[in-house]
Amino acid sequence: ILLTEKLFEVNIRFVGGLLSAYYLSGEEIFRKKAVELGEKLLPAFNTPTGIPGIGRNWPWASGGSSILAEFGTLHLEFVHLSHLSGNPVFAEKVMNIRKVLNRLDKPEGLYPNYLNPSSGQWGQHHVSIGGLGDSFYEYLLKAWLMSDKTDEEGKKMYYDAVQAIETHLIRKSSGGLTYIAEWKGGLLEHKMGHLTCFAGGMFALGADGAPSDKTGHHIELGAEIARTCHESYDRTSMKLGPEAFRFDGGVEAIATRQNEKYYILRPEVIETYMYMWRLTHDPKYRQWAWEAVEALEKHCRVDGGYSGIRDVYNNHESHDDVQQSFFLSETLKYLYLLFSDDDILPFEHWVFNTEAHPLPILHKEDGSKEEKQK
Repeated sequence: ILLTEKLFEVNIRFVGGLLSAYYLSGEEIFRKKAVELGEKLLPAFNTPTGIPGIGRNWPWASGGSSILAEFGTLHLEFVHLSHLSGNPVFAEKVMNIRKVLNRLDKPEGLYPNYLNPSSGQWGQHHVSIGGLGDSFYEYLLKAWLMSDKTDEEGKKMYYDAVQAIETHLIRKSSGGLTYIAEWKGGLLEHKMGHLTCFAGGMFALGADGAPSDKTGHHIELGAEIARTCHESYDRTSMKLGPEAFRFDGGVEAIATRQNEKYYILRPEVIETYMYMWRLTHDPKYRQWAWEAVEALEKHCRVDGGYSGIRDVYNNHESHDDVQQSFFLSETLKYLYLLFSDDDILPFEHWVFNTEAHPLPILHKEDGSKEEKQK
């Protein structure tokens, strides 16, 4: 029961971590444990639709619905589990999720955050590139990249989704900042979460494969999102960004609610700087990242490590006394990569899962080396 409730977290952190450990070290124990853990997750798919049930937010997920970012963020790891075990069941489970999503009607081409795993119908028509949707879109793009650009279905789903996002969710504030709003049954909420800031890097990473003559546009979109997210950091006292910021009532890129003013060492803004640096080499991304490093050292460093902060607009630190695991796996890794040469984990050979665990691209000529070796 515990594992089915935490399928998403267990997959991206533990399965992803074990897969990376195997590919980086070659130690057989990691391969064995990754596959063993993958097998324990399979019962979560035993629902009428094959969409895994109950996720991280099960008490308030609209009426027992599954969350897009949870059932949509299994693809990379499960494809690798099939590759390493020779057992096609893992890949079949995630390809079936795609099939269900493909035949559903999408409101305005958008994917709502909630899907009922029994009926296979959408829940409320809320759409977000932040918290509940985010990594679903990321994994469509990365599935195509990880397949050595052979997964045409993933590619099409990604670029179609980006087109709908541009039309319906991306807006420009009166002060000229591009942001991604939340869509609630056709009405926009002009709020952008820190989690949504990952999308700048995603747009840039996908620019190269974009439809005819759209490459420059996707890079530009990435750069604009990066700039907006940098502003959300710059407009605080601590130069660290809030959990969510708004564009209404005369405010731009500022948190207006007390419960959105915290910073819990999240990586998404630095992740976007890293992708923008790698893909453009514009020095401002290293400069912005270094501002974040200095702020982290000044405000988050504590005796036992690093701590989140309760209000980034305050002049006095109030620490939450938590060092999230993603601070190590993502925030610090992306910073390290940003200030390293591009040939450390190069994009030609590696794709990062949504917890920043590197997975190798399955090059066409590879076949399945592992199976042949057995």
